[in-house]
Amino acid sequence: MKNILIPTDFSENAWNAIDYALKFFSKSSCNFYLLHVNTVGTSVTDRSACVQNKSVASETLTISPKKLLKETLKRIYDNFPRNPKHRFFTISDSNYIVDSIREQVVKNRINLIVMGTKGASGLKKIAIGTNAGNVITKVKCTTMVVPENAKYSEPKEIAFPTDFSIFYRPETLQPILDIVEVNNATVNVLHVNKYGLELNEDQQKNKEYLDDYFTNYTHSFHFLTNKHIENAVQQFVDERGINLIAMLAKNLNYFQLILFHPTVNEISYYKDVPFLVLH
Repeated sequence: MKNILIPTDFSENAWNAIDYALKFFSKSSCNFYLLHVNTVGTSVTDRSACVQNKSVASETLTISPKKLLKETLKRIYDNFPRNPKHRFFTISDSNYIVDSIREQVVKNRINLIVMGTKGASGLKKIAIGTNAGNVITKVKCTTMVVPENAKYSEPKEIAFPTDFSIFYRPETLQPILDIVEVNNATVNVLHVNKYGLELNEDQQKNKEYLDDYFTNYTHSFHFLTNKHIENAVQQFVDERGINLIAMLAKNLNYFQLILFHPTVNEISYYKDVPFLVLH
């Protein structure tokens, strides 16, 4: 039984994350914990986005988060056939979102957090919103970040960008293996080098370890030379039909460039493809 935590601010982006999570784990036995964190002094905005799927312009409503959570559950039941493998729990909290999520991760033994890239503010100029950015960098739990335009399709092709500078522990890679086994997916290990340099001894050892780790599963290694890592990732996503990008949060060189840096128009993968952030 997997324990999945889904933070929601009742925005349409948050609903998209819920929709994606239920489809992604349709074959798995799961407890879904819907969490709303209401910082003192703020109000719930645009109630209709998640609950009624309509828009109410310039409307701010101070409605009980517990009531909105119940209405979100109703929307789930209205839009999805009852799955005997799924159970739902709602949690309303007043705290800083990172502290609240950390508490829930421990209390409910959360295996995975699923959340949208942006909340109700939906700022167009940024790839990842403040809350999502804080959660994936400060909460030590595997997190799936679902972009605004991501629509569920079976994750048959997983991209795993790495610079081979870090040794991956088996328990760190396990979430990827779980997805591979359920979906019969392929792991595409991607290394982008700005200058076409060969791997050093440590990098080569880490590459060989990954090769051994995935030896019983379909996997491949890809080496690209490009001065702009995000451009290389975009090309790879397009050419391979990538459904999911998996990354290690500690691999800051790649992580910052691929997930937080892209803001130019021709880079679109961060709007369309979910990220699985490993800790």
